[in-house]
Amino acid sequence: MNRNPDRNPFTPGSPVPPDLFVGRSQQLQEVTRYIDQAAGGRLQNVFLSGDHGIGKSSFAAYLRQIAIARNNMVGVHTHLGGVTSLEDLVRHVLEGVLRESREQDWFERISDLFGDRIQQVGLFGVSVKFDPPREELTGLARNFPDALGNLVAGISEKKSGLLLVLDDINGLADTPDFAHWYKSFADSVATSFPSFPVLVLVVGTADKRDALAAAQPSLMRVFRPVDIPRLTDTEVMEFFKNAFDGAGMEIEDDAMRMLVHYSSGLPIFMQEIGDSAFWSASDDTVIREEDAMDGLFLAAQTVGTKYLNPIFYQTVRSGRYRSIVRKMMGESPHYQFTRSEVRSRIDEDERRVFDNLLRRLRELGIVEQDVDEGPGAYRFVNGLYPVYMYMESSLHD
Repeated sequence: MNRNPDRNPFTPGSPVPPDLFVGRSQQLQEVTRYIDQAAGGRLQNVFLSGDHGIGKSSFAAYLRQIAIARNNMVGVHTHLGGVTSLEDLVRHVLEGVLRESREQDWFERISDLFGDRIQQVGLFGVSVKFDPPREELTGLARNFPDALGNLVAGISEKKSGLLLVLDDINGLADTPDFAHWYKSFADSVATSFPSFPVLVLVVGTADKRDALAAAQPSLMRVFRPVDIPRLTDTEVMEFFKNAFDGAGMEIEDDAMRMLVHYSSGLPIFMQEIGDSAFWSASDDTVIREEDAMDGLFLAAQTVGTKYLNPIFYQTVRSGRYRSIVRKMMGESPHYQFTRSEVRSRIDEDERRVFDNLLRRLRELGIVEQDVDEGPGAYRFVNGLYPVYMYMESSLHD
């Protein structure tokens, strides 16, 4: 069936649109207070953490909309995937501020701060690029409080401040430079700027936050930590209902239960499952149980190929290990397990190859020993893996 893609409410691989954002009420209230304080002139540093696929980027994007609409701030969402140097970090940040100011009446004022280092790019010069020599970027990184303070002053007549999202800092967190640089930045603002209306929202996984703390132990005293949990079944159901309502489609109860169950509270799965169900529907008005099942098979394949280690993907799908994975997961995804528990669920033939599977998962960095739970205990390093294992094994049961 030729379905109109403009009706598709799902956006796999991108933050969820603000009108489909659900849940996180406690975290929203907390960070909204910090936005208020930042708009009042006090620098706020927030570290937003959570598992892969939990919806951190969507949460940050929603906060940006709040800061713009409610607090009259400029919101800059900078994606730093692959960035490993302070120079590139600073370039992305300043270029983001320029991009958000491009159509505003203060653009000329702040663009003067960049001298002749701004280039008009894109068709008809509709965007801007900031690409000064490396030595200048090194100087800007060293004097970042002053540079950012001057930019904020340039917009102060029109805007109350700046919300700056540093999304996906995983590459930066692997070196100690970022930890020391950020601590210096926060300390310089605290001691030298009476007013600094900026909220910096650093987004990363908990292990990267721990890596920063190891590199600079006092850095964590700077941040207000906010952890994003999985969505509840009720919240997932609300998301699917709102999404399909927006597409002019109903969803039957059995179909809804299946989509909610296999989403496991992970927005990344919700988006892929919803998208696959939308395209699998046999007509334009309703999502039935068979549509949901077809969508889940398609979503499982999509998740496996898009987000997971390809060797892991092939390993889990192999006939040699599939029955073990099915018994390993049981009725729901397990994020921790012990060797003895799994061996008690499998038969003698499966026990002969289970240790090979476990060794394979360890070599791939999929599981690691859970030292807090004692010998023989393991945990998945990424929450996507056990959910996928559960989905893949149960759908083919």
